[in-house]
Amino acid sequence: MIPKSKGSLYIHTENTIATIEFGHPASNSFPSELLTRLEKAFDELSNDKSIHVIILKSEGDRAFCAGASFDELIAINDFIEGKKFFSGFANVINAMRKCKKPILGRIQGKTVGGGVGLAAACDYCLASESASIKLSELTIGIGPFVIEPAVTRKIGLAAFEALAWDASQWKNAYWAKEKGLYARVFETVGELNKEVQIFAERLANYNPKAILQMKETLWKGTDHWGELLIKRAEISGELVLSEFTRKALEKFKK
Repeated sequence: MIPKSKGSLYIHTENTIATIEFGHPASNSFPSELLTRLEKAFDELSNDKSIHVIILKSEGDRAFCAGASFDELIAINDFIEGKKFFSGFANVINAMRKCKKPILGRIQGKTVGGGVGLAAACDYCLASESASIKLSELTIGIGPFVIEPAVTRKIGLAAFEALAWDASQWKNAYWAKEKGLYARVFETVGELNKEVQIFAERLANYNPKAILQMKETLWKGTDHWGELLIKRAEISGELVLSEFTRKALEKFKK
């Protein structure tokens, strides 16, 4: 049995729709092992011919994703460990980018840091009114370097800058919709769940060959991300060891 500290990940398949649901007691944050499992899930479903659409969701009706595991950030002792940890997010985003199936994001609550990167790497996102976003990395002395290409691709450089520089400020779901991160926003989680299912069923009935061509067209020009995101992980891996970041993490811990 996998301990709760490692998080949970379940895949539910109904007809041609697969739902990936991840969870963690700390606001659905990501330890390394959970990132690895999520990457593997996308790779496997990408090659499963019986699956036409993937829904990405998290447990509960509160936070969608709190980003990187705080406990693992504190535990990083050297550059190799730091690079490996941040490469986890890089690998997941690249798996989503290369996935042959459309990924529909169900964003039901607040989303921070790496969680914003996951939402941006989805092909289409539906959200609830409570799905505010924040890139808080600068507040602890690192930066949203790994997820920047995915977020900028989705919302543009100016909107990314607004998030990254104002690292303590939440942007509400309607701001995220205006910038293009979310396609639609719903008042309640119940409405969100209903529309996610309806939209997934609609997508599942489209021509799989046309869907694949659409994904390849929309992700054109990102082949270099395999190398780029790992280099970005190296930047974060160095910064997380800085005196500023160690003090900031200890302060947050207390």
